[in-house]
Amino acid sequence: MDFGYFTLSDNHYAENTRSSNQFVADIAAEALHAEKVGMHSAWIGEHHFNSLGVLSCPDMVLAYVAANTKHIRLAPAVCVLPLHHPIRVAEQWATLDLISGGRVDFACGRGYDKREYAPFRVSFDDNQGIFEEGLELVRRLWLAEGRISHHGKYYSFDDVRITPKPIQRPLPSYVGSFSKPSIELAARLGCGLIVAPFAAAMSFGGLKQVADLYHGTCAKHGKKPGRLMCSYFMHFADDKAAEDAARARQVRYYKECVIPAFPGDPKTAPPSYRYFIDIVDRLQKVRPEDLTENSVLLGSPARMIETLKKVEAAGIAEVILYVNVGLKPHGQVKDEMSRFMAEVAPAFAGARKEAAE
Repeated sequence: MDFGYFTLSDNHYAENTRSSNQFVADIAAEALHAEKVGMHSAWIGEHHFNSLGVLSCPDMVLAYVAANTKHIRLAPAVCVLPLHHPIRVAEQWATLDLISGGRVDFACGRGYDKREYAPFRVSFDDNQGIFEEGLELVRRLWLAEGRISHHGKYYSFDDVRITPKPIQRPLPSYVGSFSKPSIELAARLGCGLIVAPFAAAMSFGGLKQVADLYHGTCAKHGKKPGRLMCSYFMHFADDKAAEDAARARQVRYYKECVIPAFPGDPKTAPPSYRYFIDIVDRLQKVRPEDLTENSVLLGSPARMIETLKKVEAAGIAEVILYVNVGLKPHGQVKDEMSRFMAEVAPAFAGARKEAAE
């Protein structure tokens, strides 16, 4: 099992003195540190207008990371595809794949925050259809040898050929999923899948159930399953005081960043987001002592290893670690990344070596 760095650039906190500019600089430095300590990948989220996060251009930050690294995989987590024209998305990530020497993993989703859609004049209520058509187009543009035309419900163009082409053929693609329609889309298109353990537990019962649904749907469509990945919040804690502080930090993230962004109001949530209503209801009630291994790696290295062995057994090939959550200081983030790779990751080195062979 591989491990990567992950962030949604959460900075929407009361009385927060950390500027968005400073946090984006910290994230770039943390992504470089990820390669230094031996992480497999860097996954950087897209958010707009500081509704939750402050990093709006993961492609630009990852281009900087590409220029200053040699090995680490580079990925958005995720590209909010309906906010962008699929031709432009195909061009941008093909270009990054070229200049990085074939190190891009492309991940996309439809997001969940209506406030990010309105200024772009994109329909939030209809974004499932926009997302599905857009993803099919991006992948078709990458693979096409000649010019293509398309006349669909949301996009229409004639005689288009993108340049440059990605080095990787096909370029690895993932769908970020909270819902059954997204899992089914990933399976139908032969994409990999990224899930959040807390959402998997709430919506499906756990990671194993998500894996079974994904593999079953791939079989139904005659597709070879892609890689399965999940994200995890991570906090080291060697004593009760440190654990209490970590739990409070995590709950603050849910209360101040996540709940305002998720479509949890039954009166306004579109039909394709109805499952979020239960998620928001549970998060509103969450207490520090309620945090479990379904959402957070918290405590000692041995405790983390125990949880991650279950994740590995569920069929997850890579875990991306959300370390810089809840205003955690930049220095502490880097220290925890280093400690994880020194004290936790070696327990999974055998599996990574066997996979490489």
